Amino acid sequence: MKIIDHIKQADGKTLFSFELLPPAKGKGIQSIFNTMDKLMEFNPPFIDVTYHREDYLYKEHANGLLERVAYRKRPGTVAICAAIMNKYKVDAVPHLICGGFTKEETENALIDLNFLGIDNVLVLRGDARKGDADFIPTPGGHAYATDLLKQVLDMNSGHYLHEDMESSEQTDFCVGVAGYPEKHFESPNFNTDFKWLKKKVEMGADFIVTQMFYNIDKYKEFVVKCRDNGIHVPIIPGLKPLTSKKQLIALPKIFHLDIPEELSDAVDACKTNADVQLVSQEWMVNMCKELIDFGAPVLHFYTMSNPGPTQKIVEQLA
Repeated sequence: MKIIDHIKQADGKTLFSFELLPPAKGKGIQSIFNTMDKLMEFNPPFIDVTYHREDYLYKEHANGLLERVAYRKRPGTVAICAAIMNKYKVDAVPHLICGGFTKEETENALIDLNFLGIDNVLVLRGDARKGDADFIPTPGGHAYATDLLKQVLDMNSGHYLHEDMESSEQTDFCVGVAGYPEKHFESPNFNTDFKWLKKKVEMGADFIVTQMFYNIDKYKEFVVKCRDNGIHVPIIPGLKPLTSKKQLIALPKIFHLDIPEELSDAVDACKTNADVQLVSQEWMVNMCKELIDFGAPVLHFYTMSNPGPTQKIVEQLA
């Protein structure tokens, strides 16, 4: 079922959903099932599965020369989605990213997803490779999320990359895009970033999932601005519990977000990571209650495949 249909059927009730990381290369599907088993008690209508682009490692040969070798640390998003849907009978939402994929590889992935009965995708540009200062498009691939979005929507209209595919059946993906209550870090200002979000919705995006945030006013202001500017698709808040003091530095650095002073002071005063999790749990529960009162359609938790902190929060809300 499509995400937008899950939201409609909820009839105003706030749903819970979770985002998982594929297991590191070499690990089996059981690690995903172990996480899922702990989250299924909250009846999530859908589960997101991230996609990670390739990185490079350098192998030194006997002659001293270095060979750059591409590798994927976390493969298997499509297969994981199929396994989740088969075992748990919930919808899986694979992430589609620009980096690391040609247009042909993207089309093949979408054909596979359609064949498997996966109705939803989340379209993202994706991150730069580690070691690259900026995002570098893959040759033959897409540079921007809008380009990737267009390819998905083209397939929904029955238009494939090559002429001999024109007679193929239309796909019917429900397509999500990313929204940034505190703007994308590469945008010069919030309004410029917002214009690109509006463009994606005008192109045909069905729902928005936000970057994580810790200041609920940022989300509320973002939703109001969307509604005032003709964006009426569901806006799903992305949430991530804090689990260590290091994240006070790491998260703002990586995701370019603001952590409110009250929360950062409380976390900074903690002696252990267990104390941090208690502080974060209280903050997130209060924030989630306010989001529910505000009418958030879904509370979407970035679990990072560590379900414990999320469990403790949702138990107080369900």
